[in-house]
Amino acid sequence: MTKSSEKKLKREEKKQQAKRRQQLQKSLVTAFVVLMIPIALYVFYQGLFGGAPVYPPDQIASTDHVRGEADAPLTITVYGDFQCPNCANEATLIAQAWQQIGQRSRLVFRHYPLDTYPHSFEAARYAEAAGRQGMFWELYNMLYSDQGSWAVLPDATVAFEDYAAQLGLDIEQLRADAGLPEIREKILADQRGGNRAGVRSTPTMFFNGEIMANPRTASEMIQMVNEFLSE
Repeated sequence: MTKSSEKKLKREEKKQQAKRRQQLQKSLVTAFVVLMIPIALYVFYQGLFGGAPVYPPDQIASTDHVRGEADAPLTITVYGDFQCPNCANEATLIAQAWQQIGQRSRLVFRHYPLDTYPHSFEAARYAEAAGRQGMFWELYNMLYSDQGSWAVLPDATVAFEDYAAQLGLDIEQLRADAGLPEIREKILADQRGGNRAGVRSTPTMFFNGEIMANPRTASEMIQMVNEFLSE
């Protein structure tokens, strides 16, 4: 074989190799697209139909727990965890300040259970279940006021059901409701909304959608409300 023939053969081999690489790349792209289409469709339809909707802090949902005047000029939205000690402290000071701020404010509580605490999610489930019997805020108060007792238990559900019994709730119904998928999704939706709004820890407080520093005392809470409404 002459040198010119060898060169021609090598050029032809390189062309064939390049063509095979192109065909392989096209095949990989096609396979990737075919694989991703059903995944994309699944994510799309999950976004449309799967899970509870997410609301920003200044927008009240029909599933939210709200106390205070419906036409109040200030909406205080708190993302909290029932087992978080700082959340319990803030709930206490809000309660102490409420006589001074309640006529001008409405309080919205949204769940933000942290992985740090083992009973957080279960406490949120029971609070939501109590809400189905019209007793969300009553159980909310008991969970926070007695947090030091149930937070250290290996199984806190006994304590949750004891509080519910003290409130006169239907315990069998409470248990059934606490296990509902829609209650779980409501809690997760609160958490997703908090993430979108910039929540990174608990408690996190918003005034009319504006993130605020956490007050340290009831008087500081009152002052914050007064200053915010005077702007």
